[in-house]
Amino acid sequence: MAFFSKQPSEPIPDVETKVWACTSDGCTCWMRVDYSLQKEPQCPICKSDMNEEIRMLPELKS
Repeated sequence: MAFFSKQPSEPIPDVETKVWACTSDGCTCWMRVDYSLQKEPQCPICKSDMNEEIRMLPELKS
């Protein structure tokens, strides 16, 4: 009998990742730079400016 799990067989490592983060105090929106369609995007939620940051995020396989 085979058992299937939604969890990966090995943990996904966190890597330093460039992200755009919203500058508004009340908004927690962010997006990976690699998936942004603009050079300097505005927040899609509140339309505030976004700053580039580095965060430790799970590595995405392409």
